[in-house]
Amino acid sequence: MTLPIRKRNRLTGFDYSTQTAYFITIAAKDRKNIFWENAEAKVEVEDTLPRSLAGITVEHSISEINARYPFVCIDQYVIMPNHVHILLRIQKSEKDQIIPSVSTVVQQFKGYATKKAGFPLWQKSFHDHVVRGEKDYFKIREYIKNNPIQWKEDCYYQENESYHNN
Repeated sequence: MTLPIRKRNRLTGFDYSTQTAYFITIAAKDRKNIFWENAEAKVEVEDTLPRSLAGITVEHSISEINARYPFVCIDQYVIMPNHVHILLRIQKSEKDQIIPSVSTVVQQFKGYATKKAGFPLWQKSFHDHVVRGEKDYFKIREYIKNNPIQWKEDCYYQENESYHNN
């Protein structure tokens, strides 16, 4: 039996601890709408997101990334009903400081959030995009900012798939 060839998740030969920006998308387990109280809520501005207890836990976990990894800066993020977007930047470190890879940062973040929530939160793996220049960077920032307002057009949108374990 021949197994299908899977698409590689990461760029071949790229060092994911390189000092640059990365756009990360992490999906909720089974893409269930667990991060908002009401996935059908109309959102006008990002500050009014109807986060569930799991969403609040994820937000707190994002805020802990820089405390754990001083050379990793979270430039922007958004918590959607069933996924999270994070624009992170690996900054210049002091000589001889070990810089974590993006995979290490995401793995630690996912584990921390899951442990705090007390139940599985995440799909396996994550999607990344290495930011390529200033124009790309600002396009991603705008996408993150507008993602809640455009939720029903999002490729992750699933109607009536909410559940809560909190």
